[in-house]
Amino acid sequence: MPPIFQQFKTIFWQNIYLKSKFKSPTIPTTCRSFLVYIHYLHIPHNRNPGESKSPFKGFHFVHSVANSLSLTAPQNEPANELAIQVQNIFKNYRDSPTRKIELALNHCCLTLTEDLILNVLRRHRSDWKPAFIFFNWVSKGGQIILGSGVYNEILDILGKMRRFGELNQVLDEMTNRGGLVNEETYRVLVNRYAAAHKVEEAIEVFNKRRDLGLELDLAAFQKLLMCLCRYKHVEVAETLLYSKGNDFGRDTKTMNIVLNGWCVLGNVHEAKRFWKDIVSSKCKPDLFTYGTFIKALTKKGKLGKAMKLYRAMWEKHCKPDVVICNCIIDALCFKKRIPEALEVFREMSELGCLPNVATYNSLIKHLCKIQRMEKVYELLDEMQDKKGSCMPNDITFNFLLQELKKPEQLPWVLERMERNEWKINGDTYNLILKLYVAWDCEERIIGTWNEMEKYGLGPDRRSYTIIIHWLHHKGRIKDALHYFWEMKSKGMVPEPRTEILVNAMSMKSKENDAEQEEKGAINSKKSSSSMRKRIRKIRAG
Repeated sequence: MPPIFQQFKTIFWQNIYLKSKFKSPTIPTTCRSFLVYIHYLHIPHNRNPGESKSPFKGFHFVHSVANSLSLTAPQNEPANELAIQVQNIFKNYRDSPTRKIELALNHCCLTLTEDLILNVLRRHRSDWKPAFIFFNWVSKGGQIILGSGVYNEILDILGKMRRFGELNQVLDEMTNRGGLVNEETYRVLVNRYAAAHKVEEAIEVFNKRRDLGLELDLAAFQKLLMCLCRYKHVEVAETLLYSKGNDFGRDTKTMNIVLNGWCVLGNVHEAKRFWKDIVSSKCKPDLFTYGTFIKALTKKGKLGKAMKLYRAMWEKHCKPDVVICNCIIDALCFKKRIPEALEVFREMSELGCLPNVATYNSLIKHLCKIQRMEKVYELLDEMQDKKGSCMPNDITFNFLLQELKKPEQLPWVLERMERNEWKINGDTYNLILKLYVAWDCEERIIGTWNEMEKYGLGPDRRSYTIIIHWLHHKGRIKDALHYFWEMKSKGMVPEPRTEILVNAMSMKSKENDAEQEEKGAINSKKSSSSMRKRIRKIRAG
Protein backbone atom coordinates (compact mmCIF):
# COMPACT_ATOMS: atom_id res chain seq x y z
CA MET A 1 0.00 0.00 0.00
CA PRO A 2 1.41 3.43 -0.90
CA PRO A 3 2.46 5.51 2.15
CA ILE A 4 -0.19 8.12 1.38
CA PHE A 5 -2.99 5.55 1.85
CA GLN A 6 -1.33 4.13 4.96
CA GLN A 7 -1.14 7.63 6.45
CA PHE A 8 -4.83 8.18 5.79
CA LYS A 9 -5.74 4.90 7.48
CA THR A 10 -3.59 5.68 10.51
CA ILE A 11 -5.27 9.06 10.93
CA PHE A 12 -8.70 7.45 10.97
CA TRP A 13 -8.06 4.34 13.00
CA GLN A 14 -5.92 5.96 15.68
CA ASN A 15 -7.89 9.22 15.58
CA ILE A 16 -4.68 11.28 15.42
CA TYR A 17 -5.19 14.76 14.07
CA LEU A 18 -1.85 16.03 12.86
CA LYS A 19 -2.23 19.65 11.80
CA SER A 20 0.02 20.79 9.03
CA LYS A 21 0.03 23.70 6.66
CA PHE A 22 -0.83 23.05 3.04
CA LYS A 23 2.32 22.99 0.94
CA SER A 24 2.19 24.41 -2.52
CA PRO A 25 3.63 22.61 -5.52
CA THR A 26 7.11 23.69 -6.59
CA ILE A 27 6.94 26.79 -8.76
CA PRO A 28 8.67 26.31 -12.12
CA THR A 29 11.64 28.61 -12.77
CA THR A 30 9.81 30.26 -15.68
CA CYS A 31 7.11 31.47 -13.31
CA ARG A 32 9.22 32.73 -10.39
CA SER A 33 9.37 36.22 -11.82
CA PHE A 34 5.58 36.29 -11.72
CA LEU A 35 5.50 36.53 -7.90
CA VAL A 36 7.86 39.52 -8.06
CA TYR A 37 5.57 41.07 -10.67
CA ILE A 38 2.52 40.69 -8.40
CA HIS A 39 4.43 42.44 -5.60
CA TYR A 40 5.40 45.23 -7.99
CA LEU A 41 1.74 45.82 -8.87
CA HIS A 42 0.88 45.93 -5.14
CA ILE A 43 -1.79 43.28 -5.64
CA PRO A 44 -1.92 40.82 -2.73
CA HIS A 45 -1.25 37.30 -3.94
CA ASN A 46 -2.04 34.08 -2.17
CA ARG A 47 1.28 32.65 -1.01
CA ASN A 48 -0.30 29.23 -0.76
CA PRO A 49 -1.61 28.09 -4.18
CA GLY A 50 -3.66 25.33 -2.54
CA GLU A 51 -5.77 27.82 -0.60
CA SER A 52 -8.25 30.29 -2.02
CA LYS A 53 -9.43 33.47 -0.32
CA SER A 54 -12.21 32.13 1.81
CA PRO A 55 -13.82 32.21 5.22
CA PHE A 56 -11.81 29.07 6.00
CA LYS A 57 -8.67 31.29 6.15
CA GLY A 58 -6.63 30.64 9.26
CA PHE A 59 -7.52 26.95 9.61
CA HIS A 60 -5.04 24.16 8.99
CA PHE A 61 -6.23 20.78 7.81
CA VAL A 62 -5.13 17.20 8.17
CA HIS A 63 -4.43 14.81 5.35
CA SER A 64 -7.23 15.28 2.84
CA VAL A 65 -9.20 12.80 0.79
CA ALA A 66 -7.81 13.89 -2.55
CA ASN A 67 -4.24 13.45 -1.34
CA SER A 68 -5.13 9.93 -0.32
CA LEU A 69 -6.53 9.38 -3.81
CA SER A 70 -3.50 10.84 -5.55
CA LEU A 71 -4.17 8.75 -8.64
CA THR A 72 -6.38 11.60 -9.81
CA ALA A 73 -3.74 13.77 -11.42
CA PRO A 74 0.01 13.10 -11.51
CA GLN A 75 1.65 16.05 -9.78
CA ASN A 76 4.95 15.70 -11.61
CA GLU A 77 3.53 16.39 -15.07
CA PRO A 78 4.87 19.74 -16.37
CA ALA A 79 1.55 20.60 -18.07
CA ASN A 80 -0.31 19.95 -14.83
CA GLU A 81 2.07 22.08 -12.71
CA LEU A 82 1.89 24.98 -15.16
CA ALA A 83 -1.91 24.69 -15.32
CA ILE A 84 -2.01 25.07 -11.52
CA GLN A 85 0.11 28.23 -11.82
CA VAL A 86 -2.26 29.70 -14.41
CA GLN A 87 -5.23 28.74 -12.25
CA ASN A 88 -3.68 30.63 -9.33
CA ILE A 89 -3.12 33.72 -11.49
CA PHE A 90 -6.85 33.83 -12.19
CA LYS A 91 -7.61 33.37 -8.47
CA ASN A 92 -5.32 36.23 -7.46
CA TYR A 93 -6.59 38.52 -10.24
CA ARG A 94 -10.25 37.53 -10.00
CA ASP A 95 -11.62 41.10 -9.98
CA SER A 96 -8.84 42.71 -12.03
CA PRO A 97 -9.23 44.15 -15.56
CA THR A 98 -8.50 41.77 -18.44
CA ARG A 99 -5.40 43.77 -19.45
CA LYS A 100 -3.81 43.30 -16.03
CA ILE A 101 -4.49 39.54 -16.14
CA GLU A 102 -2.91 39.33 -19.60
CA LEU A 103 0.20 41.19 -18.34
CA ALA A 104 0.50 38.68 -15.50
CA LEU A 105 0.21 35.78 -17.97
CA ASN A 106 2.89 37.39 -20.17
CA HIS A 107 5.27 37.60 -17.19
CA CYS A 108 4.73 33.91 -16.46
CA CYS A 109 6.68 33.06 -19.67
CA LEU A 110 4.62 29.95 -20.46
CA THR A 111 5.62 27.53 -23.19
CA LEU A 112 2.20 26.81 -24.64
CA THR A 113 1.17 23.35 -25.77
CA GLU A 114 -2.28 22.02 -26.65
CA ASP A 115 -2.19 19.78 -23.54
CA LEU A 116 -1.51 22.77 -21.28
CA ILE A 117 -4.24 24.89 -22.90
CA LEU A 118 -6.83 22.10 -22.59
CA ASN A 119 -5.74 21.46 -18.98
CA VAL A 120 -6.31 25.12 -18.05
CA LEU A 121 -9.66 25.32 -19.86
CA ARG A 122 -10.93 22.12 -18.20
CA ARG A 123 -10.03 23.53 -14.79
CA HIS A 124 -12.50 26.34 -15.51
CA ARG A 125 -15.43 24.32 -16.88
CA SER A 126 -17.80 26.03 -14.46
CA ASP A 127 -16.14 29.46 -14.60
CA TRP A 128 -16.37 30.82 -18.15
CA LYS A 129 -14.65 34.21 -17.65
CA PRO A 130 -11.12 32.96 -16.84
CA ALA A 131 -11.47 30.29 -19.54
CA PHE A 132 -12.47 32.87 -22.17
CA ILE A 133 -9.77 35.38 -21.13
CA PHE A 134 -7.13 32.64 -21.30
CA PHE A 135 -8.40 31.41 -24.68
CA ASN A 136 -8.32 34.94 -26.15
CA TRP A 137 -4.85 35.58 -24.70
CA VAL A 138 -3.56 32.36 -26.30
CA SER A 139 -5.25 33.21 -29.64
CA LYS A 140 -3.73 36.70 -29.74
CA GLY A 141 -0.28 35.53 -28.67
CA GLY A 142 0.47 33.67 -31.89
CA GLN A 143 2.80 31.29 -30.05
CA ILE A 144 0.73 28.26 -31.09
CA ILE A 145 -1.82 27.54 -33.84
CA LEU A 146 -4.93 26.27 -32.10
CA GLY A 147 -6.60 23.09 -33.30
CA SER A 148 -10.23 21.93 -33.25
CA GLY A 149 -9.85 20.37 -29.78
CA VAL A 150 -9.19 23.70 -28.04
CA TYR A 151 -11.94 25.51 -29.97
CA ASN A 152 -14.46 22.76 -29.17
CA GLU A 153 -13.52 22.88 -25.48
CA ILE A 154 -14.11 26.64 -25.16
CA LEU A 155 -17.36 26.35 -27.16
CA ASP A 156 -18.56 23.71 -24.70
CA ILE A 157 -17.65 25.87 -21.68
CA LEU A 158 -19.37 28.97 -23.11
CA GLY A 159 -22.42 26.94 -24.13
CA LYS A 160 -22.64 25.32 -20.71
CA MET A 161 -22.70 28.75 -19.06
CA ARG A 162 -25.11 30.05 -21.76
CA ARG A 163 -22.74 32.71 -23.06
CA PHE A 164 -23.99 32.43 -26.64
CA GLY A 165 -22.70 35.86 -27.72
CA GLU A 166 -19.13 34.81 -26.93
CA LEU A 167 -19.82 31.34 -28.37
CA ASN A 168 -20.76 32.87 -31.73
CA GLN A 169 -17.56 34.96 -31.72
CA VAL A 170 -15.48 31.78 -31.34
CA LEU A 171 -17.53 29.95 -33.98
CA ASP A 172 -17.03 32.84 -36.44
CA GLU A 173 -13.29 32.67 -35.81
CA MET A 174 -13.32 28.91 -36.50
CA THR A 175 -15.24 29.26 -39.78
CA ASN A 176 -13.02 32.15 -40.93
CA ARG A 177 -9.90 30.08 -40.39
CA GLY A 178 -11.46 27.11 -42.22
CA GLY A 179 -11.04 23.37 -41.70
CA LEU A 180 -11.61 23.53 -37.93
CA VAL A 181 -15.32 22.75 -37.66
CA ASN A 182 -15.85 19.00 -37.25
CA GLU A 183 -18.50 16.58 -35.97
CA GLU A 184 -17.54 17.30 -32.36
CA THR A 185 -18.14 21.03 -32.98
CA TYR A 186 -21.60 20.18 -34.33
CA ARG A 187 -22.36 17.95 -31.33
CA VAL A 188 -21.30 20.65 -28.85
CA LEU A 189 -23.40 23.33 -30.56
CA VAL A 190 -26.57 21.25 -30.91
CA ASN A 191 -26.23 19.87 -27.38
CA ARG A 192 -25.68 23.27 -25.72
CA TYR A 193 -28.48 25.01 -27.65
CA ALA A 194 -30.89 22.18 -26.78
CA ALA A 195 -29.78 22.30 -23.13
CA ALA A 196 -30.57 26.04 -23.06
CA HIS A 197 -33.99 25.28 -24.67
CA LYS A 198 -32.99 27.24 -27.77
CA VAL A 199 -34.70 24.71 -30.04
CA GLU A 200 -34.80 26.86 -33.18
CA GLU A 201 -31.08 27.60 -32.91
CA ALA A 202 -30.30 23.87 -32.50
CA ILE A 203 -32.31 23.03 -35.64
CA GLU A 204 -30.65 25.92 -37.49
CA VAL A 205 -27.20 24.48 -36.72
CA PHE A 206 -28.34 21.22 -38.36
CA ASN A 207 -29.72 23.05 -41.41
CA LYS A 208 -26.45 25.01 -41.81
CA ARG A 209 -24.18 21.95 -41.74
CA ARG A 210 -23.22 22.39 -45.39
CA ASP A 211 -22.23 26.02 -44.71
CA LEU A 212 -19.99 24.70 -41.93
CA GLY A 213 -18.37 22.23 -44.34
CA LEU A 214 -20.21 19.14 -43.04
CA GLU A 215 -22.52 16.65 -44.76
CA LEU A 216 -26.28 16.70 -44.14
CA ASP A 217 -26.71 13.01 -43.31
CA LEU A 218 -28.70 10.56 -41.16
CA ALA A 219 -26.09 10.42 -38.37
CA ALA A 220 -26.28 14.21 -37.93
CA PHE A 221 -30.09 14.08 -37.95
CA GLN A 222 -30.05 11.38 -35.26
CA LYS A 223 -27.67 13.48 -33.16
CA LEU A 224 -30.07 16.43 -33.36
CA LEU A 225 -33.04 14.26 -32.31
CA MET A 226 -30.99 12.80 -29.46
CA CYS A 227 -30.08 16.22 -28.06
CA LEU A 228 -33.66 17.50 -28.35
CA CYS A 229 -34.99 14.42 -26.55
CA ARG A 230 -32.30 14.63 -23.86
CA TYR A 231 -33.57 18.06 -22.86
CA LYS A 232 -37.30 17.19 -22.98
CA HIS A 233 -38.14 18.54 -26.45
CA VAL A 234 -39.54 15.15 -27.50
CA GLU A 235 -42.62 16.52 -29.24
CA VAL A 236 -40.41 18.70 -31.48
CA ALA A 237 -38.15 15.70 -32.17
CA GLU A 238 -41.12 13.53 -33.20
CA THR A 239 -42.45 16.27 -35.49
CA LEU A 240 -39.01 16.53 -37.13
CA LEU A 241 -38.87 12.74 -37.49
CA TYR A 242 -42.11 12.65 -39.47
CA SER A 243 -41.40 15.83 -41.47
CA LYS A 244 -37.75 15.21 -42.38
CA GLY A 245 -37.27 11.51 -41.67
CA ASN A 246 -38.07 10.48 -45.24
CA ASP A 247 -35.15 12.60 -46.52
CA PHE A 248 -32.66 10.32 -44.74
CA GLY A 249 -34.61 7.06 -44.44
CA ARG A 250 -36.51 6.21 -41.27
CA ASP A 251 -34.88 3.27 -39.51
CA THR A 252 -35.28 1.50 -36.16
CA LYS A 253 -32.44 3.45 -34.53
CA THR A 254 -34.06 6.80 -35.38
CA MET A 255 -37.44 5.59 -34.07
CA ASN A 256 -35.75 4.33 -30.90
CA ILE A 257 -34.38 7.82 -30.17
CA VAL A 258 -37.89 9.31 -30.01
CA LEU A 259 -39.29 6.31 -28.08
CA ASN A 260 -36.48 6.73 -25.55
CA GLY A 261 -37.30 10.45 -25.34
CA TRP A 262 -40.90 9.74 -24.33
CA CYS A 263 -39.75 7.08 -21.87
CA VAL A 264 -37.15 9.31 -20.21
CA LEU A 265 -39.79 12.04 -19.98
CA GLY A 266 -41.89 9.56 -18.00
CA ASN A 267 -44.84 9.78 -20.39
CA VAL A 268 -45.78 6.10 -20.63
CA HIS A 269 -49.02 6.93 -22.50
CA GLU A 270 -47.09 8.57 -25.37
CA ALA A 271 -44.40 5.88 -25.19
CA LYS A 272 -47.06 3.16 -25.58
CA ARG A 273 -48.56 5.02 -28.57
CA PHE A 274 -45.16 5.36 -30.22
CA TRP A 275 -44.34 1.69 -29.44
CA LYS A 276 -47.43 0.70 -31.43
CA ASP A 277 -46.29 2.99 -34.28
CA ILE A 278 -42.95 1.16 -34.39
CA VAL A 279 -44.58 -2.29 -34.33
CA SER A 280 -47.01 -1.33 -37.14
CA SER A 281 -44.27 0.29 -39.27
CA LYS A 282 -41.68 -1.41 -41.45
CA CYS A 283 -39.15 -0.95 -38.63
CA LYS A 284 -38.79 -4.13 -36.61
CA PRO A 285 -38.30 -3.61 -32.84
CA ASP A 286 -34.79 -4.54 -31.74
CA LEU A 287 -33.26 -5.16 -28.32
CA PHE A 288 -32.93 -1.42 -27.68
CA THR A 289 -36.64 -0.91 -28.48
CA TYR A 290 -37.65 -3.65 -26.02
CA GLY A 291 -35.19 -2.45 -23.41
CA THR A 292 -36.36 1.16 -23.64
CA PHE A 293 -40.04 0.25 -23.27
CA ILE A 294 -39.41 -2.24 -20.44
CA LYS A 295 -37.44 0.42 -18.56
CA ALA A 296 -40.30 2.92 -18.97
CA LEU A 297 -42.79 0.39 -17.60
CA THR A 298 -40.62 -0.45 -14.58
CA LYS A 299 -40.04 3.24 -13.79
CA LYS A 300 -43.79 3.80 -13.65
CA GLY A 301 -44.20 0.83 -11.32
CA LYS A 302 -45.77 -1.39 -14.00
CA LEU A 303 -43.47 -4.28 -13.09
CA GLY A 304 -46.06 -6.95 -13.97
CA LYS A 305 -46.30 -5.76 -17.61
CA ALA A 306 -42.53 -5.41 -17.82
CA MET A 307 -42.02 -8.98 -16.54
CA LYS A 308 -44.55 -10.27 -19.12
CA LEU A 309 -42.68 -8.58 -21.95
CA TYR A 310 -39.37 -9.87 -20.55
CA ARG A 311 -40.63 -13.49 -20.37
CA ALA A 312 -42.20 -13.16 -23.85
CA MET A 313 -38.79 -12.22 -25.27
CA TRP A 314 -37.28 -15.51 -24.04
CA GLU A 315 -40.26 -17.45 -25.44
CA LYS A 316 -39.92 -15.75 -28.86
CA HIS A 317 -36.20 -16.61 -28.85
CA CYS A 318 -35.46 -12.88 -28.82
CA LYS A 319 -32.79 -13.22 -26.15
CA PRO A 320 -32.74 -10.21 -23.77
CA ASP A 321 -29.36 -8.57 -23.43
CA VAL A 322 -27.61 -7.57 -20.22
CA VAL A 323 -29.19 -4.07 -20.29
CA ILE A 324 -32.74 -5.51 -20.21
CA CYS A 325 -31.82 -8.04 -17.51
CA ASN A 326 -30.26 -5.22 -15.45
CA CYS A 327 -33.45 -3.19 -15.77
CA ILE A 328 -35.57 -6.09 -14.45
CA ILE A 329 -33.12 -6.78 -11.59
CA ASP A 330 -33.09 -3.11 -10.56
CA ALA A 331 -36.91 -2.91 -10.66
CA LEU A 332 -37.28 -6.06 -8.53
CA CYS A 333 -34.74 -4.73 -6.02
CA PHE A 334 -36.59 -1.40 -5.86
CA LYS A 335 -39.79 -3.28 -4.98
CA LYS A 336 -37.77 -5.10 -2.27
CA ARG A 337 -38.17 -8.38 -4.16
CA ILE A 338 -34.46 -9.10 -3.78
CA PRO A 339 -34.72 -12.94 -3.77
CA GLU A 340 -36.44 -12.73 -7.20
CA ALA A 341 -33.76 -10.31 -8.40
CA LEU A 342 -31.03 -12.75 -7.34
CA GLU A 343 -32.93 -15.51 -9.17
CA VAL A 344 -32.96 -13.45 -12.42
CA PHE A 345 -29.24 -12.78 -11.82
CA ARG A 346 -28.62 -16.55 -11.60
CA GLU A 347 -30.86 -17.29 -14.63
CA MET A 348 -29.19 -14.80 -16.94
CA SER A 349 -25.77 -16.31 -16.26
CA GLU A 350 -27.08 -19.81 -16.94
CA LEU A 351 -28.74 -18.74 -20.22
CA GLY A 352 -25.57 -17.12 -21.53
CA CYS A 353 -26.35 -13.48 -20.78
CA LEU A 354 -23.23 -12.48 -18.87
CA PRO A 355 -23.61 -9.80 -16.14
CA ASN A 356 -21.60 -6.58 -16.19
CA VAL A 357 -20.71 -3.90 -13.63
CA ALA A 358 -24.21 -2.35 -13.90
CA THR A 359 -25.79 -5.70 -12.92
CA TYR A 360 -23.66 -5.90 -9.80
CA ASN A 361 -24.21 -2.20 -9.03
CA SER A 362 -28.00 -2.66 -9.00
CA LEU A 363 -27.71 -5.48 -6.48
CA ILE A 364 -25.06 -3.72 -4.35
CA LYS A 365 -27.10 -0.49 -4.22
CA HIS A 366 -30.16 -2.18 -2.73
CA LEU A 367 -28.25 -4.67 -0.57
CA CYS A 368 -26.38 -1.73 1.01
CA LYS A 369 -29.71 -0.08 1.83
CA ILE A 370 -30.89 -3.11 3.81
CA GLN A 371 -27.40 -3.56 5.34
CA ARG A 372 -26.80 -7.00 3.77
CA MET A 373 -23.08 -6.22 3.82
CA GLU A 374 -21.91 -9.87 3.79
CA LYS A 375 -23.60 -10.32 0.40
CA VAL A 376 -22.18 -6.97 -0.76
CA TYR A 377 -18.62 -8.08 0.08
CA GLU A 378 -19.25 -11.40 -1.68
CA LEU A 379 -20.41 -9.62 -4.85
CA LEU A 380 -17.45 -7.20 -4.70
CA ASP A 381 -15.01 -10.12 -4.51
CA GLU A 382 -16.81 -11.76 -7.44
CA MET A 383 -16.47 -8.56 -9.48
CA GLN A 384 -12.79 -8.38 -8.61
CA ASP A 385 -12.25 -11.99 -9.70
CA LYS A 386 -14.13 -11.64 -13.02
CA LYS A 387 -12.44 -8.34 -13.94
CA GLY A 388 -13.11 -6.92 -17.43
CA SER A 389 -16.61 -5.45 -17.73
CA CYS A 390 -17.37 -6.48 -14.13
CA MET A 391 -14.66 -4.38 -12.48
CA PRO A 392 -16.06 -1.99 -9.81
CA ASN A 393 -16.41 1.62 -11.02
CA ASP A 394 -17.21 5.06 -9.56
CA ILE A 395 -20.91 4.14 -9.20
CA THR A 396 -20.01 1.03 -7.19
CA PHE A 397 -17.85 3.02 -4.79
CA ASN A 398 -20.38 5.85 -4.57
CA PHE A 399 -23.02 3.37 -3.38
CA LEU A 400 -20.59 2.13 -0.73
CA LEU A 401 -19.73 5.69 0.33
CA GLN A 402 -23.40 6.69 0.61
CA GLU A 403 -23.99 4.03 3.25
CA LEU A 404 -21.08 5.03 5.52
CA LYS A 405 -22.22 6.07 8.99
CA LYS A 406 -18.97 7.41 10.49
CA PRO A 407 -15.49 8.57 9.35
CA GLU A 408 -13.78 5.43 10.67
CA GLN A 409 -15.51 3.36 7.94
CA LEU A 410 -13.96 5.34 5.07
CA PRO A 411 -10.53 3.58 4.95
CA TRP A 412 -12.15 0.30 3.89
CA VAL A 413 -13.72 1.94 0.82
CA LEU A 414 -10.44 3.73 0.06
CA GLU A 415 -8.60 0.40 0.16
CA ARG A 416 -11.03 -1.01 -2.39
CA MET A 417 -10.55 2.06 -4.60
CA GLU A 418 -6.79 1.71 -4.41
CA ARG A 419 -6.94 -2.00 -5.23
CA ASN A 420 -8.89 -1.20 -8.40
CA GLU A 421 -6.58 1.73 -9.35
CA TRP A 422 -9.71 3.83 -9.51
CA LYS A 423 -9.47 7.58 -10.21
CA ILE A 424 -11.63 9.93 -8.16
CA ASN A 425 -13.94 12.29 -10.09
CA GLY A 426 -15.95 15.43 -9.33
CA ASP A 427 -19.12 13.57 -8.33
CA THR A 428 -17.25 11.44 -5.81
CA TYR A 429 -15.51 14.52 -4.40
CA ASN A 430 -18.95 16.07 -3.84
CA LEU A 431 -20.18 12.90 -2.17
CA ILE A 432 -17.16 12.82 0.18
CA LEU A 433 -17.62 16.55 0.85
CA LYS A 434 -21.26 15.87 1.75
CA LEU A 435 -20.22 13.04 4.09
CA TYR A 436 -17.70 15.26 5.90
CA VAL A 437 -20.40 17.94 6.25
CA ALA A 438 -22.76 15.36 7.77
CA TRP A 439 -20.00 14.30 10.18
CA ASP A 440 -19.03 17.97 10.78
CA CYS A 441 -15.32 17.31 10.07
CA GLU A 442 -14.32 20.89 9.29
CA GLU A 443 -10.66 20.23 8.59
CA ARG A 444 -11.51 17.43 6.15
CA ILE A 445 -14.04 19.71 4.43
CA ILE A 446 -11.34 22.36 3.90
CA GLY A 447 -8.85 19.79 2.62
CA THR A 448 -11.32 18.22 0.19
CA TRP A 449 -12.37 21.64 -1.14
CA ASN A 450 -8.76 22.66 -1.77
CA GLU A 451 -7.96 19.37 -3.50
CA MET A 452 -10.96 19.73 -5.82
CA GLU A 453 -9.62 23.13 -6.89
CA LYS A 454 -6.07 21.83 -7.21
CA TYR A 455 -7.00 19.00 -9.56
CA GLY A 456 -9.52 21.02 -11.58
CA LEU A 457 -12.43 18.78 -10.53
CA GLY A 458 -14.49 21.54 -8.98
CA PRO A 459 -15.89 23.16 -7.04
CA ASP A 460 -19.10 23.11 -9.09
CA ARG A 461 -22.65 24.20 -8.26
CA ARG A 462 -23.22 21.07 -6.14
CA SER A 463 -20.06 21.74 -4.09
CA TYR A 464 -21.09 25.34 -3.40
CA THR A 465 -24.63 24.26 -2.45
CA ILE A 466 -23.27 21.76 0.09
CA ILE A 467 -20.92 24.34 1.65
CA ILE A 468 -23.47 27.19 1.74
CA HIS A 469 -26.11 25.08 3.49
CA TRP A 470 -23.54 23.68 5.94
CA LEU A 471 -22.25 27.16 6.87
CA HIS A 472 -25.83 28.34 7.36
CA HIS A 473 -26.49 25.37 9.64
CA LYS A 474 -23.37 26.35 11.65
CA GLY A 475 -24.70 29.90 12.00
CA ARG A 476 -21.85 31.35 9.89
CA ILE A 477 -24.07 33.56 7.76
CA LYS A 478 -21.37 35.91 6.44
CA ASP A 479 -19.24 32.96 5.35
CA ALA A 480 -22.22 31.34 3.63
CA LEU A 481 -23.00 34.58 1.78
CA HIS A 482 -19.34 34.86 0.73
CA TYR A 483 -19.52 31.47 -0.99
CA PHE A 484 -22.89 32.29 -2.54
CA TRP A 485 -21.56 35.45 -4.21
CA GLU A 486 -18.39 33.62 -5.26
CA MET A 487 -20.57 30.99 -6.95
CA LYS A 488 -22.65 33.69 -8.67
CA SER A 489 -19.49 35.50 -9.85
CA LYS A 490 -18.48 32.30 -11.68
CA GLY A 491 -21.75 32.35 -13.62
CA MET A 492 -23.32 29.39 -11.80
CA VAL A 493 -27.09 29.43 -11.34
CA PRO A 494 -27.97 28.57 -7.70
CA GLU A 495 -30.57 25.94 -6.88
CA PRO A 496 -33.99 27.45 -5.97
CA ARG A 497 -33.69 26.23 -2.35
CA THR A 498 -30.32 27.98 -2.06
CA GLU A 499 -31.80 31.24 -3.42
CA ILE A 500 -34.57 31.08 -0.78
CA LEU A 501 -32.03 30.36 1.97
CA VAL A 502 -29.73 33.21 0.89
CA ASN A 503 -32.61 35.71 0.76
CA ALA A 504 -33.48 34.77 4.35
CA MET A 505 -29.81 35.01 5.41
CA SER A 506 -29.39 38.43 3.76
CA MET A 507 -32.38 39.81 5.68
CA LYS A 508 -31.08 38.36 8.93
CA SER A 509 -27.59 39.77 8.26
CA LYS A 510 -29.04 43.26 7.69
CA GLU A 511 -31.08 43.00 10.90
CA ASN A 512 -27.97 41.94 12.84
CA ASP A 513 -25.96 44.83 11.37
CA ALA A 514 -28.72 47.28 12.31
CA GLU A 515 -28.80 45.89 15.87
CA GLN A 516 -25.02 46.19 16.15
CA GLU A 517 -25.14 49.81 14.94
CA GLU A 518 -27.89 50.59 17.46
CA LYS A 519 -25.92 48.96 20.30
CA GLY A 520 -22.80 50.84 19.21
CA ALA A 521 -24.65 54.15 19.27
CA ILE A 522 -26.06 53.42 22.76
CA ASN A 523 -22.62 52.38 24.06
CA SER A 524 -21.10 55.50 22.53
CA LYS A 525 -23.67 57.70 24.31
CA LYS A 526 -23.03 55.90 27.61
CA SER A 527 -19.28 56.30 27.15
CA SER A 528 -19.51 60.04 26.40
CA SER A 529 -21.92 60.54 29.33
CA SER A 530 -19.52 58.73 31.65
CA MET A 531 -16.63 60.83 30.37
CA ARG A 532 -18.53 64.06 31.01
CA LYS A 533 -19.27 62.95 34.60
CA ARG A 534 -15.59 62.24 35.23
CA ILE A 535 -14.58 65.65 33.84
CA ARG A 536 -17.11 67.35 36.16
CA LYS A 537 -15.70 65.44 39.17
CA ILE A 538 -12.16 66.46 38.27
CA ARG A 539 -13.18 70.11 37.92
CA ALA A 540 -15.18 70.00 41.16
CA GLY A 541 -12.20 68.48 42.96
